[in-house]
Amino acid sequence: MFKKILIANRGEIACRIIRSAREMAISTVAVYSDADDGALHMREADEAVAIGPPAASESYLDIDKIVAAARTAGADAIHPGYGFLSENASFAKRLVEENIIFIGPPASAIAAMGDKIAAKKIAEKAGVTTIPGHADAIEVGPEANKIAEKIGYPLMIKAAAGGGGKGMRIANSPEMLLEGIESATHEATQSFGDGRVFIEKFIEEPRHIEMQILADSHGNVLHLAERECSIQRRHQKIIEEAPSPLLSDAQRYDMGEQACALAREVDYISAGTVEFVADQQGNFYFLEMNTRLQVEHPVTEYITGIDLVAQQIRVAAGEKLPLAQAEIKRNGWSLECRLYAEDPVRGFMPSIGRLVRYREPESSESVRVDSGVSEGDEISMYYDPMIAKLITYGADRESATTAMLEALDNYRIEGVQHNLTFLSAVLGHPRFREGHLSTAFLEEEFPDGFAPTAGESELAVLLPIAAVIQHRLTTRRVDAGAMEFVVSLDDNFYPVSVAPLKNGFSAKWKGEEVDIESDWDPAKTFFYARLDGRPVSVQVARFGSNFKLSWRGAEVDVRVLSPRAAELAAQIPKREPIDLSRFLLSPMPGLLVSLAVEEGEEVRAGQALAVVDAMKMENVLRAERDGVISSIKVSQGDSLTVDQVIMEFSCDPENGC
Repeated sequence: MFKKILIANRGEIACRIIRSAREMAISTVAVYSDADDGALHMREADEAVAIGPPAASESYLDIDKIVAAARTAGADAIHPGYGFLSENASFAKRLVEENIIFIGPPASAIAAMGDKIAAKKIAEKAGVTTIPGHADAIEVGPEANKIAEKIGYPLMIKAAAGGGGKGMRIANSPEMLLEGIESATHEATQSFGDGRVFIEKFIEEPRHIEMQILADSHGNVLHLAERECSIQRRHQKIIEEAPSPLLSDAQRYDMGEQACALAREVDYISAGTVEFVADQQGNFYFLEMNTRLQVEHPVTEYITGIDLVAQQIRVAAGEKLPLAQAEIKRNGWSLECRLYAEDPVRGFMPSIGRLVRYREPESSESVRVDSGVSEGDEISMYYDPMIAKLITYGADRESATTAMLEALDNYRIEGVQHNLTFLSAVLGHPRFREGHLSTAFLEEEFPDGFAPTAGESELAVLLPIAAVIQHRLTTRRVDAGAMEFVVSLDDNFYPVSVAPLKNGFSAKWKGEEVDIESDWDPAKTFFYARLDGRPVSVQVARFGSNFKLSWRGAEVDVRVLSPRAAELAAQIPKREPIDLSRFLLSPMPGLLVSLAVEEGEEVRAGQALAVVDAMKMENVLRAERDGVISSIKVSQGDSLTVDQVIMEFSCDPENGC
């Protein structure tokens, strides 16, 4: 067994690998860029080696620097985690030349599966079901249109190299095909250095289901439980679960056997994942093979009891897999939510900044947090915006979901925008609870984007009252009897009466009386209570008499006033909102990759105007209405801040401008 492993990665996956290595009594070496100096993975490892500037191309993606770090530390092997160099065949080959063990598959298998065009042909040879399409690279031109018409719209444009949703577009028409090929080619070139793209039939109401495999160097190939990863935004998974609520036992066995057949075809060794797209009847088709550990591997670990990282390490050391296929059992259900530094209200745009407050829910047999940050750490623009992964387990899907909702309630993140409230809204959605999933779930259920409002549900009662109770506890004596307040919410004023009870409070709101059990301490940032016997944990952020409260996918901003103060506030004229429709603003901090228009040019609604790169993702900014570009305020290559003006429009009032 290895004595020392270098982890060629950062963040939560580096910390995750360190944990398994420590349990195996193996020393670990972290590498870190200047941006990650002092990061959690650096502090958790036994040793740490600096590898250069913040840009990944000059640090985590620099093969020479990674090899030099391993030599300096005297590491026997390197674990690549996921992303960065994990699926780089040249890196795996280089380590063989350097006599350093690569904890992953052979370079030949990485190369074979890393090219999606070649992978599809290999899959067909292995007897794996594939999607109808054109298995060669395609470029803009008449030939592309002919091939597209033959396959039939809608189509999926995909990068031949890479993954993670990059270089992927859907086309419903020849015009969208042209724009999609150009955009996907550019993004693929920027992300992978390989601009080749191909097209295949887009499956209607598709579900994303993948099969975990393990293979050793002794000819053993096993399939573990499948995972469903259909809840995605921008083709990036955000909620995963195991097993899938769609597949029958016969379908999952067939999928597992096909995954193993593909692995054998390329002499695969180590952990890997074969991804499939499935229709709503469970018919599935090969998508790609990820020749690495997946972000969502913990859900498989929960329901199989197998430490996938430990098995990767043991296989790399030449050991046999300890189980036969018949010995692998599936128990219970597990969910994973990816916590991102992003703003769901603004189209999931990335957010950067310092974690001024970071509190994880308490870990238990049913709750696990895989994190790479701690309070005070910086979320930078250089890397993926994922903060942590929250994983829960239960005897069935319902109990795993309930555990996840409760854990999300008790997760506290301040300093950056995040998706906690959004995740709760998805998990609580009736369609999700029914298991009727698809990769278009978010577009279909939130067609106008996400707005975390309380609406007319019980949340509309609970959240404002929670603010009033905190205000009372911090400004008045608890035993002062019933007291009257006014809540300002959505530019309206509502009287609220709150009186103490033996184990909590009684409140009157909009003619309704509600009893809330709570022994809450106002110094806490969570309002713990029981509403109609149901436990709740409301997140409370206070700014004087203003409160921001969130719970289970709802969020409200309220102001608590005395009746007299409310009378005065109601007399103040409302300010007219500033009209920003004449400007194109940068929705995130990032790099202006390109400008698609010039000053004086007439544009139409939906037309692409600029491309901004942020946290490893290209974002196309489009015109919201017809108009004329009167001025452009920035230049290609500029670094942009949030809401920085990119260009200004002038337009004809008769056309609705």
